[in-house]
Amino acid sequence: MKRLIALVALAFASPVFAQEEQSTAPYAYRQLDDQAQETKAQDLMETLRCLQCQGQSIADSDAPIAGSMRSLVRERIKAGETPEQIRAWLIERYGDYVSYAPQLTGLTWPLFAVPGVLILIAFLLLRRRFSAKGAGQ
Repeated sequence: MKRLIALVALAFASPVFAQEEQSTAPYAYRQLDDQAQETKAQDLMETLRCLQCQGQSIADSDAPIAGSMRSLVRERIKAGETPEQIRAWLIERYGDYVSYAPQLTGLTWPLFAVPGVLILIAFLLLRRRFSAKGAGQ
């Protein structure tokens, strides 16, 4: 009976051990020793999108690629790079999509301009509508 319980316990524990061995990235699930560097890394990881999950940041994702990216961010922070240098490198490597904070470029400026234009059009239409109503009374 004891052997059966031990076998069942081992069967349930094996996925936990497999998950730890799954990532070869040294800092995928381990924080940096320097708290200031870890804070910088965490802040940056919150603004980077997991390429596999797409709806989660790499800080929140359990996908293997997110673990690799977390490790990469921590290694580069530890080496002395700034978060903006790391973000620029990741954008160069994976494209603008990797960042939740897109940069203003020749390709992305319409994304920044369209909301303002729509608000201006709505304001002008409402102004015209209420001006016409007030003049008719």
